[in-house]
Parts: sequence; structure tokens; C-alpha cells
Amino acid sequence: MRIVVIVVVLILGLMAYVRFAPTDTALWHQTPDATEPGDTATAGSFLAVRRISTPASEVLAAVEQRALATPRTRLLAGSVAEGMITFQTRSLLWGFPDHTTVAVQGDMLVVYGRLRFGSSDLGVNKARIEGWLQTLGPLTEPL
Repeated sequence: MRIVVIVVVLILGLMAYVRFAPTDTALWHQTPDATEPGDTATAGSFLAVRRISTPASEVLAAVEQRALATPRTRLLAGSVAEGMITFQTRSLLWGFPDHTTVAVQGDMLVVYGRLRFGSSDLGVNKARIEGWLQTLGPLTEPL
């Protein structure tokens, strides 16, 4: 019985740490420079770059609206006026935070999602970003 109690306490402690660990906004509110449209996936991140066909502020406002409609997603840093916005989305059960930064670089929309804890997000960032991009429709050009 003692072992079960210890395991439960450890799991609850881990859950609390994941949910309440402070976030260094400066670390997450940045995006890689994009040179051409395309997608890049790794075990813990997903980068999508699309050419935009409308003004940057319209595209960023549309992404912001769509992102904030995503469950458990909040604005972490940035704004449409700044030209870069970072969101934090938490998983339902454990509350693992993923950070997604959206920026316009020249005529390209750069969307970069990555996990904070662990080494694999099981494709969650890719699915979320692709969902956001699908709702943009004519604001971006297809690959």
C-alpha cells in the first residue's frame, strides 16, 4: 500500500510541476527565419511556412482569432501590431504546454509549434497547425 501512495504522490507532483512551472516568455517568443514555403516536422516540433496573398495584419488577425478559439489555448506574448504572436496550448489530461509562434517574414507566414516537456508530441503540433492553416483558406497560398 505504501508503494501505491508514493507512486500517486509522485504522479500528482509531476502533474503539478507541468501545470505550474513558470514559462520564460523570451525563450518561446521567437521563430526561425524562413527562406521558402514548406513544412518541417521533428519529434517535438512542426514548422509550416506559407506565402501570404493578403496584408500581414489580416493574416495574423485571422490566425489569432483561430488560435484563441482552440481549446486550452491562450496568448502568451506578442500582437498583430508587433507582427509576431506566441500562443500556449495545454493538453487536456496532463496540461503539457506546447508553444506556437506565428510571424510574418516578408511575404511568408511562419508558424512554429514545439513542445516544452518530453521528446515527442505524437504529432499534436502538426495537427493543430495544419488545422489552423486550413481555416485561413485564401489568405495563404497552397504548397
